[in-house]
Amino acid sequence: MEAPVTTEPTVRLAPEAFAERAQVIEREIGRVIVGQRDLVRQTLTGLLANSHVLLEGVPGLGKTMLVRTIADVIDCTFSRIQFTPDLMPADITGTNILIEEGGQRVFRFQSGPIFANLVLADEINRATPKTQSSLLEAMQEHQVTVARQRFKLDPPFFVLATQNPLEMEGTYPLPEAQLDRFIFKVMVPFPSEEDLISIMDRTTGAEAVVASKVCTAAEIVEMQRLARAVPIAPHVTAYAVSILAATHPDQGRAPGLVRDYVRYGGSPRGAQALVTAGKIYALLDGRFNVSIDDIRAVALPALRHRIILNFEGEAEGITSEAVVRTILDTVAAPTVE
Repeated sequence: MEAPVTTEPTVRLAPEAFAERAQVIEREIGRVIVGQRDLVRQTLTGLLANSHVLLEGVPGLGKTMLVRTIADVIDCTFSRIQFTPDLMPADITGTNILIEEGGQRVFRFQSGPIFANLVLADEINRATPKTQSSLLEAMQEHQVTVARQRFKLDPPFFVLATQNPLEMEGTYPLPEAQLDRFIFKVMVPFPSEEDLISIMDRTTGAEAVVASKVCTAAEIVEMQRLARAVPIAPHVTAYAVSILAATHPDQGRAPGLVRDYVRYGGSPRGAQALVTAGKIYALLDGRFNVSIDDIRAVALPALRHRIILNFEGEAEGITSEAVVRTILDTVAAPTVE
């Protein structure tokens, strides 16, 4: 028995309407989330890329509120999973339960919170590796397997996970295989004083600001389809591949910083993230072609979590962000003949 499938009417969107629709979504999110334009843009890019985003930041910066606001803006289902050490895989995916039916006892699948369009995995690094791994199939294949039965997840399916970098006691670092399934790792910055004043005005007053629904799930699916249809020139694809290759210390184009301090570079999913996100950035800018600048603009959030430093790099305090910036400074863009 498969989970119920939501039937949405087919929506067609012209390429030139992509940026307009995205701006409406960002504007509505901005009614609740003060500032943080890059955070909102990168999170929305992950959704439109039909992928997932990992948010990292100290408590109180609005990570959870951002996800809730996106769910308010888009007319689709939403669920929140609070990850704790005692959370079990069945608490996420669901389980078969024994019920009485027609005088007989039969097993029926009861779906878990993973069966939603937008899933907030709050403090994901607090769950055990066994529970974290229950998300792998859902994030990659958009399906869940329980007791040899496969259940498809309704599109769009977007996991937005949060983690706190400060409290490390009782946490379990995400395995590389799971990190690789996030198109972006986004660092949530501390707001400016001007933004803090606006936050105080909005959150301590008598009236709460609530976002309105301005987009449907079917429109998001159509925007995802449009994003994949954006053409990309061979030299731009080659540049994305060269950026990824430079993260590997055994490659000829790797700069000295990579050779000295990087243990493993990014997987092919890293190049896929560069190209897919680059297409979305092009559409958001009103263009139906990807430029070198689009690839450079998404390189940091797309690669920072895919680079594993060696012991020397960790001891020297080298960061993956510094590695990516060095690669962008040293790898030249290919010339167009």
